Amino acid sequence: MNTTDARRVLETALICAQQPLPVREMRVLFNDELGADTIKALLGELQLEWAQRGVELVQVASGWRFQSRPAMREYLDRLHPEKPPRYTRAVLETLAIIAYRQPVTRGDMEEIRGVTINALILKQLEDRGWIEVIGHREAPGRPALFATTRQFLDDLGLASLDQLPVLETPSQQAQLLSSLGEGDEARAPGDDDQSQPSLEIDSPTTPPAADAAPSADERADDDQAQAVET
Repeated sequence: MNTTDARRVLETALICAQQPLPVREMRVLFNDELGADTIKALLGELQLEWAQRGVELVQVASGWRFQSRPAMREYLDRLHPEKPPRYTRAVLETLAIIAYRQPVTRGDMEEIRGVTINALILKQLEDRGWIEVIGHREAPGRPALFATTRQFLDDLGLASLDQLPVLETPSQQAQLLSSLGEGDEARAPGDDDQSQPSLEIDSPTTPPAADAAPSADERADDDQAQAVET
């Protein structure tokens, strides 16, 4: 099989795939006759071919996929005007702590936020597929250790946690996760109804300034509100 045909096979498989494809699965397309390095080189060529189009080929945590470019979102949203799920500041701050400090226990999160974290918040993040328990700390009670998942990275359009900018406070980190979710929504060509929901802060329309961290009382109110909403 020549290079042109191999690229066409990869392109077709990626466009038709419902989920990101890892390189090891792409090798199956060629009965393992093409090595991983060759496939990665072909993927690089495909990226260049699609560079000037509204759809781009990207690598995320689970593999490779085609997705719409952020600049196209304004137009694609007109086909599906329903609002994506919205998350409170308490949820986003909890997610940010896990993303930046993992693995962490619930006690670690409460110490960082300075407020008790409602168990329903963790359950909501687990149900969304963004966090999971990866073990237990060897301490009294053996508390669960939480970490983010590949689904979390895929939904934010990231290949690894190393792509998250270095930020100091949970408030800054939560604000970042919100902006990433709004800007990197991915849609497979011809599969708009399976687009991934973006992250939104369910609070004032203007996010708080990065250096204006919420007080413990405000965060407690957020947690209580989240429990009621859930």
